[in-house]
Amino acid sequence: MKFDLHTHNERCGHATGTIEDYVIAAIDAGLQVIGISDHSPYFASKEDQPFPGIAMATSEFTRYVDEVLRLKKQYEGKIEVLLGMESDFFPEHIEAYKRAYEGVPFDYVIGSVHQVSGVSIFNRNRWKGLSEQRHLEEKELYYDLIRQSASSGMFNVLGHIDAMKGYYPAFSEIPAHNAIDETLRIIARYDVSIEINTSGKTKTVGGWYPSDEILERALHFGVNVTFGSDAHVPERVGDDWELVRKRLKEIGFKQWVFYRKRQQIIVPL
Repeated sequence: MKFDLHTHNERCGHATGTIEDYVIAAIDAGLQVIGISDHSPYFASKEDQPFPGIAMATSEFTRYVDEVLRLKKQYEGKIEVLLGMESDFFPEHIEAYKRAYEGVPFDYVIGSVHQVSGVSIFNRNRWKGLSEQRHLEEKELYYDLIRQSASSGMFNVLGHIDAMKGYYPAFSEIPAHNAIDETLRIIARYDVSIEINTSGKTKTVGGWYPSDEILERALHFGVNVTFGSDAHVPERVGDDWELVRKRLKEIGFKQWVFYRKRQQIIVPL
């Protein structure tokens, strides 16, 4: 069973291709399941699209859902199309997001922390001039937000849980082992999955999110894993799926999961 739960499309403003382009790419790549999970609108803002080029407009949300549901029916028997969303996690706006998602027939929702201290985790300049202590504090804040997202009850999957290293590989060397272990304990307690996200190869750091070290700790704490290419172009759908499967087996995982109607589906490795 080959699946990919993390794909984007032109609605977010920084990906190319229609939703159907990603469905077709998934069929061509030999997938049996393709999840569509574009970036959530900024539901807490009164503006329709406060950040063009980052996330879809709020007015596009219903059209997005309707299009995925239409393609789910259209491609039935050829590939299973899942309705997902990569949702930003802002603890101060959690109720606005819960209201927006109420009644939407999601198969799953990915919760991703994209900002820490009001700055994008991918901002190349965020680390400049910071002391070692401030480096540690920012990393601990990041994992505190991930813990809050895991316990919020909103998400089935947590996205790219060490993506702060994307344009700052030294992030992995900041000694916050206790924070990471506590985060993995919380994730396991709330039975939320983490994704192996292969889009790290498109950033300075190269490779995948999270690191093998974190995956080994995740296995120790009993955290379930899933797969997401985080494709922003159709050609990356399913990217490195076989390599990830092989590496997970080497680490000691016996299974991974995807979601249908918010229910976990176990797939043996």
